[in-house]
Amino acid sequence: MNNIRPPKSLLRHVGRAIADFDMIRSGDRILLGLSGGKDSLTLLHILLHLQRYSPVSYELGVITVDPLVEGFDLSPLGPYLASLSIPYYYEAQPIMERAREHMHKDSYCSWCARMKRGVMYSVARRECYTVLALAQHLDDLAESFMMSAFHAGQLRTMKAHYRIDAGDLRVIRPLVYVRERQTHDFACQAGLPVIGDNCPACFRRPTQREHMKQLLAQEEAGNKYLFKSLLSAMSPLLSKNIPD
Repeated sequence: MNNIRPPKSLLRHVGRAIADFDMIRSGDRILLGLSGGKDSLTLLHILLHLQRYSPVSYELGVITVDPLVEGFDLSPLGPYLASLSIPYYYEAQPIMERAREHMHKDSYCSWCARMKRGVMYSVARRECYTVLALAQHLDDLAESFMMSAFHAGQLRTMKAHYRIDAGDLRVIRPLVYVRERQTHDFACQAGLPVIGDNCPACFRRPTQREHMKQLLAQEEAGNKYLFKSLLSAMSPLLSKNIPD
């Protein structure tokens, strides 16, 4: 049984995002992408809490896509999710091995993310889920926004809520107003079973995203309103094409 209650600050931010972007609707069957990191485990417990106390009724399942990277051990997740009585789907895919053969100019991180989403879409369809929940937070969105501006000359970031091109699934990101430090603090305080180094291939080498994370941290040290300003700048990008 889940007795972990997320703090009011997290619930407030997530509740506002869900309302602003009409993320969760009565009767939704939501499949959460769980990497084993602090962010997705935090979102798991928020969705479990809302499932119990929200007037909107929905079902919740969890999927983990194992990229079969050496040293990446996801085995603790199965027993933990079983203790919470949540439907759990584990999919092992040799993503890194395929990247060596098929990836060209793209970064490993973005290529891996696309491959994982493809697997999650397939499982969602097979198991009759209608919504895929992902755990990117405000820091992730800000980093993507800045990377797009710096390296592609475009104003883009991850959407809070959209329908995929095939039209049969919606994707939601309920943590879009949540800071990374909030998920870190909650995961530590609640003793969540965070899988260390939950993206080993990325942690073993510097990335553009890590560089941007450090750059934003330096800027925020002198401007405590930095992420509030970035959220205002990104807001028109988040709210486009909210599906019916």
